[in-house]
Amino acid sequence: MVRYGALIAAVTFILDQVSKWTILNLINLDERGVIEITPFFNLRMAWNPGVSFGMFASDGPWGRYALIAFTTVIVLFLVIWMVRATNLLVTVAIGLLIGGAVGNIVDRIVHGAVVDFLDFHAFGIHFWTFNIADTAISVGVMLLIYDSFFGAEEAKKPA
Repeated sequence: MVRYGALIAAVTFILDQVSKWTILNLINLDERGVIEITPFFNLRMAWNPGVSFGMFASDGPWGRYALIAFTTVIVLFLVIWMVRATNLLVTVAIGLLIGGAVGNIVDRIVHGAVVDFLDFHAFGIHFWTFNIADTAISVGVMLLIYDSFFGAEEAKKPA
């Protein structure tokens, strides 16, 4: 099981970092600001000094270091959980969480903030700007919630 989780984490991390590198270095979104793709989706440059959806943002370096340390501790707990997991769905979910969290840790170390650029909007409302790591973390959490409600029943079914 650990191999699947590690593979999911690695693929998530690579996709996240390649997408951010592309946004910063090939598309130069930091200089361009916003690129309209469709009537409901833009590429919009946003530097997130906080955690998900900008919560716990900190302007100083100590806040950034605290977020890096805190997230690293969470990743270590997730790795332990993944090693002990016996359920493929949970293993995949934790792999998504680890890959996304590590991608955002790297951003904080390298850039001082997380690179966000996916901007969905409708009816004049702009939702949070996010990235692939945030998406992986959200999907991972949803899979864990699903498993908490239905996983025990799935495990009881005969193969």
